[in-house]
Amino acid sequence: MRARSLLTTALVAGVVLAGCSRAPDPVPLPEPSEPSPVQTQDPLARYYEQTLDWRDCGDAECARVEVPLDYANIDGRTTELSITRVPATGDAIGSLLVNPGGPGGSAFDYARAADYIVSPEIRDAFDIVGVDPRGVAKSDPIRCLTDAQVDAIFASDGSPDTPSEEQTIIEDSASLAQECEENAVDVWQYMDTMAVARDMDIVRSLLGDPVLNYIGKSYGTAIGATYAELFPDRVGRMVLDGVLPVTQSQEDVTFGQALGLEEAFEDFAAYCADTGKCPFDGDSREIADQIRSFLNGLDTQPLPTSGDRELTEALGAYSVLSFLYFPDSDYPRLAAALTEAVNNDDGTAMLALVDERVSRAPDGRYLDNSTEAFFAVSCTDMPYEGTVDDVRQLATEWEQAAPTFGRSLAWGLLTCSGWPRQSERFEAVRAEGSAPILVVSTTSDPATPYQWGVDLANSLDNAGLVSWQANNHTAYREGSGCVDEAVDGYLLTGELPLSDLRCD
Repeated sequence: MRARSLLTTALVAGVVLAGCSRAPDPVPLPEPSEPSPVQTQDPLARYYEQTLDWRDCGDAECARVEVPLDYANIDGRTTELSITRVPATGDAIGSLLVNPGGPGGSAFDYARAADYIVSPEIRDAFDIVGVDPRGVAKSDPIRCLTDAQVDAIFASDGSPDTPSEEQTIIEDSASLAQECEENAVDVWQYMDTMAVARDMDIVRSLLGDPVLNYIGKSYGTAIGATYAELFPDRVGRMVLDGVLPVTQSQEDVTFGQALGLEEAFEDFAAYCADTGKCPFDGDSREIADQIRSFLNGLDTQPLPTSGDRELTEALGAYSVLSFLYFPDSDYPRLAAALTEAVNNDDGTAMLALVDERVSRAPDGRYLDNSTEAFFAVSCTDMPYEGTVDDVRQLATEWEQAAPTFGRSLAWGLLTCSGWPRQSERFEAVRAEGSAPILVVSTTSDPATPYQWGVDLANSLDNAGLVSWQANNHTAYREGSGCVDEAVDGYLLTGELPLSDLRCD
C-alpha cells in the first residue's frame, strides 16, 4: 500500500506458527525508575491517592475514577471515568489495559470481551482492564446532537457538486461545535488524547501497577504513544497495533486514510471479479467504476428502504467504506447488500450496514455517543487550519488520487475548522528511556496505513516492529498465528522478537 523504503532493519519471514510451541512463562514486571506523583507530593497527588471502590458487575468488577477536567487547572472541576476489570484466570502478574480505538470506542465494553480480544495465555497472566476515555460511552458521555440530527449528518451530501450543496456542507460542518457548546457536558472541550493519557497514569497507579501494560488498537495507539512520550519511565509492556500518528496534521492523516481506503476498495472490486458475488460484470477495474457510478447515481435518485429513510449517496458511500476493514467478514456482506440494492432497487440492506457500524438501533436510537466523541477528540487533537477554498482545491486533488472517497473525505475536514480548543501536540514521539515497545502494522490496512507503523517504530527510542502481510485493519487476534505468538511472547516476557518480524 505504502512505500517501505524507510524500513531500516531487515524484515525476516514469520516462522512462528500457531500451536507449534508453548507460550513462555510470564516474567514478573519491573519496578519504575522514577517516583510517582504521590511520592513527590505533586499537585496531582490527591487524584493518585483515591481508593477504587470495586463493585460486582457480572463477570467483572467495576469502579469510578475522578480526574481533573482540565490538567492546566487541576484545582478546578473534575470528571469521572468508568473502569472495568476482568480478573485473570490464573495468578495475575499485573493489569493489562486495552483500548479498541475510535476515537469514541468503549474500552469498558472491549475489556468485557477479554476471552476474544487476547489469547488464553494472556487471560491467565493479566487482569484485563478497560477505561472509557473521558466523554466516551460510560465516562461522563457527551451528547451534542439528537438522534434525528445524527441521522441528518450521515445522510447529507458529503461531496457537493453545486454551490447550494457546498453552502449546506459548510453550514453543517460549523453546526457540530455549536451544538456541543449548547447541549454537551463541559468535558466535550477536554477530550484530547494528551488528557486521556494523563488519566491513564492515574488509573495505572490506582490499580497498584508500577508500570502501564497496554494494548491499543487504531486510535488506541495514539493514546499509548502519547502516554509513552509523557511517562517513558512508566511504560511496561505496550503493544501498539494499527498506528494512528499523533504528530501529523488532520490533512495528512485524512489523505493517508483516503489512499488506504482506496486500495481496500480496489481489493474489494477484485474480490467481486474473482467470486462473481457482486451485481457487476467485468474485471476489477471495470467493477470499481460500476460501483462508483452506482454510488454517484444515488445523489439524484436515492433508493427506498423498508423504513422511512432513503439510501442517499452519502449513506451508500459510507456503507461501502465502513465494510472494507475486515475482508473475511466484511466483503461477503457488502457484496450481498450491493446485490439487493442494484438488482432490487432496495437500499435496506446497505442502510443496515451503516446502522451496524454507527450503533443505530432499529427504533432510531443511537446506542452510544461515538459520533460526537469522534469529532470532539479528533478536532481537538488535530484541528484543520485551512479555508473553504483550500478544501475545495483538496477535494479536486484527492479525487484524482482516491476517486471513490477522496472528495468527500476532503470536504469532511471542514468539521474541524475553527474548533474552539486545540490540544498540545508533540513534534515527535521518542519515549526516551522507555522499556521496549512493540509496534504492529498491517501492510494493507485501510484505515491506518502500514508506513505509519514503520515510522513510529523508527521514531521510538526502544521499539520493535511486527509486520503482517494482509488486507485488514489491525493484526493481533485477527487470524495470524505468527502475529499472535509474537505479541503474546512479548506481553509475557517483555522481550521483543529477536529481529523485526514479517508475518505472511
